[in-house]
Amino acid sequence: MLGAKNVMVIGTGTIGEPLIGLLCNFRAQLGIDEVLFHKRTPLLNDRSKVQNLLKRGARLVTDTEQVDQFEKMGIRVDYTTDEGMEACRVVIDCTPSGNTMKEKLYSRFEDNTDLFIAQGSEFGFGKQYARGINDQVLVPGEDKYLQVVSCNTHNLSVLLDTFCLADEGPENLREGRFVCLRRCNDISQDSSFMPSPQVGTHPDPRFGTHHARDAWHLFDTLGHDLNIFSSSMKLNTQLMHIIQYHLKVEKPVTYEELMSRVVDNDRLAITYKTTANSIFSFGRDHGFCGRILNQSVIPVDSMHVSEDGREITGYCFTPQDGNSLLSSVSAAIWGLYPETYERIVQCLKPYFFSEV
Repeated sequence: MLGAKNVMVIGTGTIGEPLIGLLCNFRAQLGIDEVLFHKRTPLLNDRSKVQNLLKRGARLVTDTEQVDQFEKMGIRVDYTTDEGMEACRVVIDCTPSGNTMKEKLYSRFEDNTDLFIAQGSEFGFGKQYARGINDQVLVPGEDKYLQVVSCNTHNLSVLLDTFCLADEGPENLREGRFVCLRRCNDISQDSSFMPSPQVGTHPDPRFGTHHARDAWHLFDTLGHDLNIFSSSMKLNTQLMHIIQYHLKVEKPVTYEELMSRVVDNDRLAITYKTTANSIFSFGRDHGFCGRILNQSVIPVDSMHVSEDGREITGYCFTPQDGNSLLSSVSAAIWGLYPETYERIVQCLKPYFFSEV
């Protein structure tokens, strides 16, 4: 097992479950020896999910005291937690406890693990990362902990990168303002649905919500200090997030120039659809496990450029956890193959859509 290129996913929720499936399906192309996943609690309503992940080739990891309970449910356990940690080169935490796990567990296995990755809620876990935004600042052997930013942070970051920075640099952005219109809960979740829209607060005095804060820290890894601010509210829908953006730039641009940039960026998709349900349905029918892996879906008719070309306004759809899945896979393969990961992850290209 020593030296095996194994990857372990912690958690089987809205990001963990499709990520395990993605790694299993593309295991050979990605150069992974084994895919492990850690599930803490044996629950009968999760048994079908666990059994199907095992059928796809994943190996179950759990805490020592839970092994008997899983086996009583008819589920084979392959590794205890410590054994799984010792067997893996990359660990991807998809729970809301990444920082706690870093302190209690991951720090004990830093010598035999190349990389630990957490998701968007775990601010402070490590260097912020989004595929295609700041790959150039990843340092093999030095970056032991990465935080894949949230799905909405991916979206507003790729907008900033494409519409404002492009070839002009950070000084081209005068101001970026974003309103995140968030779905209330995922279709897989039974709790937290709400009967009507709910406005949010602005807990961060400089950035408003964590979306702009995390994007600022993402671009800060590149040495950029961006003037950005975000607000958020929840809508009584389970389908997709939407972002309304208003960007002010120094160099005038045209609508045609911006749409050309969108078309040229494979992390962006255009659409002539205007409803979340129709875009969500496309992902369900054509995406991997129903996920669109692009970082943003841009409705072509929603973008407006001011007469002087210095203000850009519009809407875009966030492909839920799809963009976080892509960055999580990209970061994991960087941890295993830092010199060639860009080429390796191109096996996922069929799930980047130019048009939705």
